[in-house]
Amino acid sequence: MQEEIIISGFGGQGALFAGQLLTYAAMDHGFYVTWIPSYGPEMRGGKARCTVVVADAEIGSPLVRRPSSAVVLNLPSMEAFGPAVKPGGVLIVNSSLVPTRSERDDIRIVYVPASDTATEMGNVRLANVICLGALVQATSILPLEAIEQALEDHLPERHRKLLGLNREALHKGASFAGGE
Repeated sequence: MQEEIIISGFGGQGALFAGQLLTYAAMDHGFYVTWIPSYGPEMRGGKARCTVVVADAEIGSPLVRRPSSAVVLNLPSMEAFGPAVKPGGVLIVNSSLVPTRSERDDIRIVYVPASDTATEMGNVRLANVICLGALVQATSILPLEAIEQALEDHLPERHRKLLGLNREALHKGASFAGGE
């Protein structure tokens, strides 16, 4: 098994954090992993994305050109990575910020009103974790509990007060992909 994932959005949307969380969870579960961030020089508002490779054998290359899954948090990411997902793959779309629909019928597409849901939860910055929950549910790459444990083990101290909200966000995201 080898899953190649791209998580992409604007800087400040938490694309890199979502990728790190997935990477930690997979690593803690005994998988081989790579995580490569890519971002523009801007702190917020520029492009930010990461690639994550999760495998049950050594990873030959960390480069991802045709991901098996993608999470797109904004319209430019949808335009760039929606067409790149391999046939049979999964595309998670933050439909709060992406008004268009993909015309692809060879992949599973899950539209998640992540930014709207996060705002309703009281913190728009939870949209990334909502989408991560949808990704984990749609792909079955890991149990949702593995992501929860990674939150517990790796959430920075300055964000510990948000642990409960992050758990709730994961489960809300999973529900959009047919879970819980």
